[in-house]
Amino acid sequence: MEQKTKIAAVEDKQELVITREFDLPLELLFKAYEEPEIVAQWMGTKVIKLENKKHGGYQFETSDPNGNVVFKANGTIHEFTVNERIIRTFEMENSPFAVQLEFLEFEKITEQTSKLTMQIVYKSIELRNQMLKLPFAQGLNMAHNRLQEVVNKLK
Repeated sequence: MEQKTKIAAVEDKQELVITREFDLPLELLFKAYEEPEIVAQWMGTKVIKLENKKHGGYQFETSDPNGNVVFKANGTIHEFTVNERIIRTFEMENSPFAVQLEFLEFEKITEQTSKLTMQIVYKSIELRNQMLKLPFAQGLNMAHNRLQEVVNKLK
């Protein structure tokens, strides 16, 4: 089955451009990135901190069934414009990946549909290519599918 989340990786560039259209009004799509309870549901992670403001920050943490922390991520929010844009850094703790810069753009298509465009900039082409070797695309598509399901219940 074709994945709804599309990832464009131009050769010899340090970035990925990810797009996904959702059957959600723009306000609900944005809320999925703004409300800690909703973020936790679709990402399947614990939201330790989510300060949605310029110079704000966030922390996410995922544990296994035994309570052992298996994933930690954090970052700084550089811009937060409701229903339009989030610019932030993203860092996976205890991983070989350097901090990346993420530009999230939210766009209204119709009253009931919207689009997310994410531009992710990596420190190097090599790091970007390493990310592409992981099941990154499948994981992101699954997360976006969950986002659609979780937020559908809010309609």
